[in-house]
Amino acid sequence: MGDNTRISEDTKDDGQHLGADRPTAMNQIECSSIPNGDSISAATTRLYKKRWVIVFLFCSYSLSNAYQWIQFGIISNIMMKFYTVDALAIDWLSIVYMITYIPFIFPVTWLLDKKGLRVMALLANALNCAGTWIKVASARPDLFWVAMLGQFASSLSQVFILGMPSQLASVWFGADEVSTACSIGVFGNQMGIAIGFLIPPILVPNVDDINELAHHIRVMFYISAGVATVIFILVIIMFQERPEIPPSQAQAQARSIPPDQYSYTASILRLLCNKPFMLLMVSYGLNVGCFYAVSTLLNRMIIEHYPGEEVNAGRIGLTIIIAGMVGSLICGIWLDKTKTYKQTTLFVYLLTLIGMLVYAFTLNLGHLWVVFVTAGVLGFFMTGYLPLGFEFAVELTYPESEGTSSGLLNCSAQIFGIIFTISQGKIIDKWGTLAGNIFLSIFLLIGTVMTGFIKSDLRRQKANLQAEVQSLSPTGSLSSVQDYGATASNGSRQQQS
Repeated sequence: MGDNTRISEDTKDDGQHLGADRPTAMNQIECSSIPNGDSISAATTRLYKKRWVIVFLFCSYSLSNAYQWIQFGIISNIMMKFYTVDALAIDWLSIVYMITYIPFIFPVTWLLDKKGLRVMALLANALNCAGTWIKVASARPDLFWVAMLGQFASSLSQVFILGMPSQLASVWFGADEVSTACSIGVFGNQMGIAIGFLIPPILVPNVDDINELAHHIRVMFYISAGVATVIFILVIIMFQERPEIPPSQAQAQARSIPPDQYSYTASILRLLCNKPFMLLMVSYGLNVGCFYAVSTLLNRMIIEHYPGEEVNAGRIGLTIIIAGMVGSLICGIWLDKTKTYKQTTLFVYLLTLIGMLVYAFTLNLGHLWVVFVTAGVLGFFMTGYLPLGFEFAVELTYPESEGTSSGLLNCSAQIFGIIFTISQGKIIDKWGTLAGNIFLSIFLLIGTVMTGFIKSDLRRQKANLQAEVQSLSPTGSLSSVQDYGATASNGSRQQQS
């Protein structure tokens, strides 16, 4: 890792030079780790075209898993009738995704650090595929418990998926692509939720004949099982752990750290003592927890004001997610260009709060087109916030594992998601949808204020600047930037005795 050679784009047909010899490279930062802030020497870096295949495969199985999370909730009134259960029981088919994540995230992130991306991908797809086929067997009115079992298997799969976008982006993508790649990784999850909003109301019409309803439900389950199986096979064949040559100086430094010098427990403790990260973790949980509640209860909110509009409820959910996917990509590209992490995060959070308030006060006006518009605005900012949180966390916690920081963010989101979904459901039952949405808006206001207090300590950028300066002046000293990179050095992994 100590040589100064680089592979340029005109010497390899399937790779491209990272471009660290350009003056703007100081501002085009990538994330990973650097051992103990020692002097940094330039290493060989290369981008592979296969990185796009890897991120596409990840998006595909993330899509399949996210679809299953919402496929019951968006037709909750139909599933209540089929299984003869109450609304809360159907809500639990979504809540189980959040419950499962909390106890399993720590062993899963430990496994990620020990075994890497390919093992995570195989386990995620095995569990996801098993969940879909178990649910095929649940298409009978007396087998609600089998549906819950299948949903539990799918929820276990989710633990291996949610925190992966930032890790995958760091391992495979270059300095000026990492935020965009992270956004694309989140894109797959959002697309799955969008399809989950759109397809079930079309495949499962609200008919009175239970046998006919069972047939439609079975068709829905078979389709999702077939898709999950095909994706699993593709992952087995094509998914690769990491590129042979790292895509960035930061990844080259990460690979140089011996495994026995890294302690997962110590990393968790350092993250929990990182005040800016802890503020972000809580504010992220509040925002994404509100998104989980809105998504899970969307059918109930729409049907209360627009009876018989199950299909349009799904389309409104689709609008929320599609708008959020656009927001995610725009935010990712914006971060790669500007590196304004705190400013962008705070701006998007504030607009999420405004969008939630507008949605809350216009839902009962009696005009579906107004709901489509306000839901789209809400979705653009609320789900567009997801990759912002991931990338800001990596900046604040560098050089800790991206999977660990993302896992803690998602753990916070699941906890608040459970609280908000159950609480808002009870509030809607007792006082109506306006009170339920105001309830969420209060917590979005709290999250906005907390985001404003986050100290923008961009450790990843500071550490990468050291490597870029050394690359630009290989015979010079790093003393001119050591003060600038002190935060990265202080945040480095400590060697374990």
